[in-house]
Amino acid sequence: MPRFVYAALILLSLIWGGSFYFIKMLLLDFGPWTIAFLRSACGLIVVAIIMLALKKPFAFRTIPWLAMGMMSIINTAIPWALIGFSETRLTSSMASILNATTPIWTIVVGMLFFGQKSGRAQWLGICIASFGLIILVGIESGSFLSVDTLGVICMLAASICYGIGSQLSKRLLNGFSMYQITFGTLLGCMLATGSMAFTVEEAALSHLASLHTVLMLVGLGGLGSGIAYILFYYIVQKGSPEFATMVTYLVPCTALVWGSTLLDEEIRWNMLTGLFIILAGVFLAGRRRSGKRTTKADS
Repeated sequence: MPRFVYAALILLSLIWGGSFYFIKMLLLDFGPWTIAFLRSACGLIVVAIIMLALKKPFAFRTIPWLAMGMMSIINTAIPWALIGFSETRLTSSMASILNATTPIWTIVVGMLFFGQKSGRAQWLGICIASFGLIILVGIESGSFLSVDTLGVICMLAASICYGIGSQLSKRLLNGFSMYQITFGTLLGCMLATGSMAFTVEEAALSHLASLHTVLMLVGLGGLGSGIAYILFYYIVQKGSPEFATMVTYLVPCTALVWGSTLLDEEIRWNMLTGLFIILAGVFLAGRRRSGKRTTKADS
């Protein structure tokens, strides 16, 4: 495996971990829908430039735009807005750890609605991750949650949307390149979030002239939604899909560093303990069933 693959994985975790910081900063001037709109617009510009430079076809006529639109809303527009709203009530560190439950929700959605089979490892992993979630949110006597309940619910809802979207993407968008899927998803997200932003939020467009805002948008949209996808698929192609998903374990760790260093967010014992237990559950649930069952399926 090329050495740059390892460097790409670390860089990707830093970018996606930093996304929670960028969102927190942009919330000072914009609402969640507006941030999602600006994020998708910046990412779309970056991806379009890359596709033009590499002479990659856009496939406007062949892309199933109805399916692409549905994917954009479920897998991008809604979760991005929910993450933005949750960060008005949670620290960026807490939001990133809750987002690490996405692989668990992907497995649960697959089992409940898409007929995917599960084994003991998957169920044990889900139970362990659930226990880690309880530790993370800090259930105490006299109160249901020691953190904001609505913020936690919205962040988990965003993770569930990612789980649903990842299952749908396997079935609706086969046969298209990573560039085409990324371009179509960001385009659909921009249209959906833009319509919501200009309907329910007051867009303070004057803040776009601020250098601070521009830098945050470059980090969130250009890097987090444009370059990051290219890095992710590079890791998939040069390494392996399994190696690429290791970023799931690194993102909350880098987000904790970003939040503590740049936002002076307190890192509590229950956050570190909950993170460790959740990631252990994610790792266990994500293990492929091997042995006799796999051999039988191949024969």
